[in-house]
Amino acid sequence: MDEALEVVDLVADSGLEGVVTWLLRLVGLLALLAGVGLWLFTEMGLLVVPALLIAGGLVLLVAPSVLLALAEFA
Repeated sequence: MDEALEVVDLVADSGLEGVVTWLLRLVGLLALLAGVGLWLFTEMGLLVVPALLIAGGLVLLVAPSVLLALAEFA
């Protein structure tokens, strides 16, 4: 966890936090949409891969804001 906070602190110091945050949010949105698409367009029930994509997409949508807030307090 310390390494992740150091990377976030380095990004915040370089002034690229807005770009990195939106890039991670875009990747999270794409993963979320891919998971929902796989889940809706398959004939089986909830599969493991779509569930992981949906969960990972949600984490990537929320994580940049949380990590930057933690870096500011640390």
